[in-house]
Amino acid sequence: MKPSNLPEQYRRYVADDQQPLTGKVELSSEREAAVWVPGAYGGMVAVRKSQVPAPLERKPVRDLTPQPLFDPVAQRLLGVGLGGGTLLWGGGMFLAGASQFVSSLSGASALLFFMAIAGARAVLGSRGGTYVRSEQHTHVHQKWLGRTNISNHSGGTP
Repeated sequence: MKPSNLPEQYRRYVADDQQPLTGKVELSSEREAAVWVPGAYGGMVAVRKSQVPAPLERKPVRDLTPQPLFDPVAQRLLGVGLGGGTLLWGGGMFLAGASQFVSSLSGASALLFFMAIAGARAVLGSRGGTYVRSEQHTHVHQKWLGRTNISNHSGGTP
């Protein structure tokens, strides 16, 4: 064969004695597909498809409706407590008024009772009955150094 000025013709297979200088030969058909993803510095980076990170899940939408200023359960408990206290206070005032009414009735009945006794005594006492009056006076006169004079006086009309 004579040497040619043309470039070397393509040979499909390489002989065993001709291996690449470094690494293993990787055919393009054996290579995994690459995917372009955003890089850390803003550019796009080629990454093997098997190494692509899983997509981020979307977070559920937050409920942004305004919340009540006070807890409704606490409001109900406060209302029940204040209402119950007011009810009991009103009941106490009612019972206090009822006790004053009963007290006035008992005072009036006691007045009527004593007026009846006084009237009966006035009616029955006009018969001219005898009265026995007995009086006793005790006089205690204390002096210095623990000395005491005691004198009793009796008197009355038969």
